[in-house]
Order: sequence, then structure tokens, then C-alpha cells
Amino acid sequence: MNLFGTIDRPTTHDPKKQDPTMRRPATEPFGSAAPARDTSRATAPRQNRNLEMQLIQEAMARAHMSDLIREAESERTAVRLAAARRMQRRAERASLRARRALAMAVMH
Repeated sequence: MNLFGTIDRPTTHDPKKQDPTMRRPATEPFGSAAPARDTSRATAPRQNRNLEMQLIQEAMARAHMSDLIREAESERTAVRLAAARRMQRRAERASLRARRALAMAVMH
């Protein structure tokens, strides 16, 4: 089924329901009307433009999700780094306490 048109503007055979850009002008006396535009290929660019717009939305959503993933990953890294620094300070304090205790034991 090869039908042109878009979801919101499907092509129809009923002339009253067609898109104004697709309509042929009414017949008028020669020279009184503006020259008719060739609209035979008007559906293909419109269809393509609709597809491009849809793909832009998908690309933006994909970029947004990858930004969120990158942000969450950096957040996790920051939390791990903070925890590692806390543990390092705790280990240094325990080491100092052990040295003091050893020094006190040797002095007596």
C-alpha cells in the first residue's frame, strides 16, 4: 500500500478534503488567474520533512538520555571518591593512635 501523505495530513481523493497546497485552482478565464503551480511532487518533500522532524526528536531524546547517564556516572564516581577519602582519613587516624600506643608502651 503506497500512499503519500503524513499521519496528520493523509492524501485523499476527495478534492474538498485535500490540503490547500495540493488543490488545483478553479478554472477561470484565460489570463485572469495566476499561473498554476506544479504540486505533483508536493507530497514527497512533506513526507520526508515529517520523517526528518520525527528523527530530530528521537536524536534529541537519545542525546538527553546519554547526558543523564553520563551525569549519573560522574555522580557515582564522586560518591566513591568521597567514601575513599573518608576511609583514608579514618585509616590515618587509626595509624596515629597505634603509633602513640606503641610509643607509650615502649616508654614505660
